[in-house]
Amino acid sequence: MAFDSDEQSVISAIEEVNAEESEDETLKERHDIPMLDYDTLSMEQLVEELGQLVIVEKLMSVKDHVEEIKKSFLSKYHQFIDEKKEEFNAENPDTNEDFHCHFPLKAKFDQLYSQYRDKKNNHFQSLQNNLKANLENRLAIVDELKNLIHSQDSIPVTLKKFNDIRDRWKVAGPIPKDRYNHVWNNYHFHLENFYDVLHLDREIRDLDFKHNLVQKLKIIERVEELVNEEDINKAFRELQDLHRIWKEDIGPVSRDSREEIWNRFSELTKQMHDKRESLFEKLREGETENLAKKKEIIAQIEVLAQEKVNSHGAWSGQVEKVEALRNQFFGAGKVPPEVTDQTWTEFKNAVRSFNVLKNSFYKDIKKDQNDNLSKKQALVAKAHELKVNTDFAATTPMFKQIQEEWKTIGHVPRKFSEKLWADFRAACNEYFEKLKEQKTELNAEEVEAFEKKKAYLETIKSFDLIGEHKADLDAIKAHIETWKSFGKVPFARRHIEGKFNKILDALFEKLSSSKKDNELVRYANRIDNLSGADNTRKLDNEKVFIMRKIEEVQSNLFQLENNIQFFGRAKADNPMVKEVMVNIEKQKEELATWKEKLKQLRSIKSE
Repeated sequence: MAFDSDEQSVISAIEEVNAEESEDETLKERHDIPMLDYDTLSMEQLVEELGQLVIVEKLMSVKDHVEEIKKSFLSKYHQFIDEKKEEFNAENPDTNEDFHCHFPLKAKFDQLYSQYRDKKNNHFQSLQNNLKANLENRLAIVDELKNLIHSQDSIPVTLKKFNDIRDRWKVAGPIPKDRYNHVWNNYHFHLENFYDVLHLDREIRDLDFKHNLVQKLKIIERVEELVNEEDINKAFRELQDLHRIWKEDIGPVSRDSREEIWNRFSELTKQMHDKRESLFEKLREGETENLAKKKEIIAQIEVLAQEKVNSHGAWSGQVEKVEALRNQFFGAGKVPPEVTDQTWTEFKNAVRSFNVLKNSFYKDIKKDQNDNLSKKQALVAKAHELKVNTDFAATTPMFKQIQEEWKTIGHVPRKFSEKLWADFRAACNEYFEKLKEQKTELNAEEVEAFEKKKAYLETIKSFDLIGEHKADLDAIKAHIETWKSFGKVPFARRHIEGKFNKILDALFEKLSSSKKDNELVRYANRIDNLSGADNTRKLDNEKVFIMRKIEEVQSNLFQLENNIQFFGRAKADNPMVKEVMVNIEKQKEELATWKEKLKQLRSIKSE
């Protein structure tokens, strides 16, 4: 049998596959289980796929699938761990603590893979024992066939022994794949030699040759159909089965037909192989395109690994971009096998460079966050210190101040944030609940004060002066003191103070005393109503107003006194001089009044 080297290489490749599948017949079923592009699956999906394969009864049929899953899972897992370790080191630059990462999915993967490995080892051990015994049996059968040629028995006896040998050969079981071709070729050599050397009954031999030829021609016809089959992979798997049948199940043909039909069979095999190679070539073109896509994705990640941004929001955007590129990389499909590891390494390095840049940013803000943590811890301590104070007038502004200060402080490390805020909020809530309770008590007192003042208004409306200045002034002052003794009224009912002041104004108009005295008494009553913590700002404003009025009056007085210099030689009874002198006296009286008001105001502020 003469055929070219290409045909020989094709036949050899098929024989190698058949030898492997003959050793363990469960391997044939691997073609029925789709080989997914496992690189495109997430770690969760890979573990799910592994779980489904491990429960397959004929475990060796999924060994290639399991190993591909293992390769993809471990690649993704190691990259995940590398990223987490870099983040840990960036967040804890000065720690002596070793990095640990609890990843339950890895434990589940290890459990499933260990289960698969144990089942595979048990199967393999049992298989090896059977293969060894079957090999010894087949070698003994070959020796029997070899010696049968030299048998001295009659033809019928020899043929009976020959048929017995062939029957036992068919059921002798699988042998180690590395001995498969040698043992089968040896068997076929002695089988053909038996037909050629022995002078068997020609009719019987020709019938056997003819039967075998018909079977092999049927195989050739089937291969001719397979050449046109659209599913090339399926057709090629059937071709492998036909080669196995040709070699294992069908005996020899006549010497003059052997080379011809073998050449036809091998030529058709070569055609099938070429067609399959053409398909593989297209697949390799697709892998080359996938490689170009992955190279472009790596280049984009490398660009992002050079872009420095200076805010958490911007980095979140960068991380989203890289995550999207990672998903594109895993979804881009397979690349040529010879560059798979190199491409994966380049991808990991690009992602690692990006993470280094990102982590350097967060390392810097980590220091800022620790500073912020110290500041907020100080505010929490201050809040706990203040919350027990019952001097609400002094404490409330301080509490509001630290609340505003809290808002101005930036982020703290995430692991402290929630507890710190809860602690601060609890201290604030505790204080303001006490303040609320205190205000509720004050409100009840203010309502009572309003009712008393409302009733007192009716009393003072009927009050009449007796015409004696001192007695009338003392009586008015007594009414004022009584009114003040009732206390503050609710803010919404402060109008009652205006009604009381109108009655006072009417009484002072009737009172025969100086305008200055009347005004000072009225003013004393008005500013007394402004006293208290809630009106601190109003008192300050009043002080500023009075000081400006004093400056204004002093300025006017200075101008008038300056003007009088121009009338140095004028007589004192000169109308213009008299008018200026009157104005000067008015300004002095007004200045004295304002100064007295400022004195009263300061006495309240100092209390």
